[in-house]
Amino acid sequence: MKLTEKFTIFLGIALVAIFVIGLAWSISTGLAGFWKGLPFWIIVLFCLYLLILDSLRSIRKIQD
Repeated sequence: MKLTEKFTIFLGIALVAIFVIGLAWSISTGLAGFWKGLPFWIIVLFCLYLLILDSLRSIRKIQD
């Protein structure tokens, strides 16, 4: 796998993470408050975990 492909994957992860964490932050600090925004935080963190896990697996699969 080329270095540019790896960079693109990590850039995509970073952009998605910034967007979704910003969205969760604005929900939690806004009208919903922390406790009503907590389920959304759990979903966001789980989805980011899955995104990172899938990306790392695809990088390793292509290298093998």
